[in-house]
Amino acid sequence: MMGSSISWVLLVSSALLAATAYIGRDAGHAAGSLATTHLHFYMHDVYDGPFPTAALVVTGRAPLSLPPTVNAAGETTSPSPSSRRFGDIAVMNNALTEGPERGSARIGTAQGFTVRVAEQGAVNDLSLYLVFQAGEYKGSSLSVKGRVDTDTGVRESVIIGGTGRFRFTRGYALSRSYDYDLANGGVVEIDVYVQLPPV
Repeated sequence: MMGSSISWVLLVSSALLAATAYIGRDAGHAAGSLATTHLHFYMHDVYDGPFPTAALVVTGRAPLSLPPTVNAAGETTSPSPSSRRFGDIAVMNNALTEGPERGSARIGTAQGFTVRVAEQGAVNDLSLYLVFQAGEYKGSSLSVKGRVDTDTGVRESVIIGGTGRFRFTRGYALSRSYDYDLANGGVVEIDVYVQLPPV
């Protein structure tokens, strides 16, 4: 008798807990009610010149030398050396603009850092904040995290949250080199897709 009343209490408690969790959900998070927003802008990653906005702050160790490879024609090739090193850490405070030109209207700043995490190639662990200083999202920011392989045409990162209008936001960012080289930096095109809770 005692065992069945304990089971009954546990069952009722579980049902009440589930109902409370369901009722307490933010109405904006109900299935299908989040609006997807697309943002498009350019990041200016400048390593040289009189006003650099990115800097290598920790120099990693030299890459391990890889053995030569044989291609389909039977020719032996050696991997090309990289100017970047395993463990390099770079910080950035890059301008975000509407267009790719340096004189384009500034909408914000990309602030964060990358760590070179691959022995060969250009693979980085990215931690970045996109801080909006103009337009509809002025005063808000997005937090970006990801594994970025700059040798690929399109790189995908995760939007893990944000502040202001982007509070509770989730999504992803796609970045492409617009006019960019690893030695000097350049311009990166960025498309962000986020789901915004209703205001």
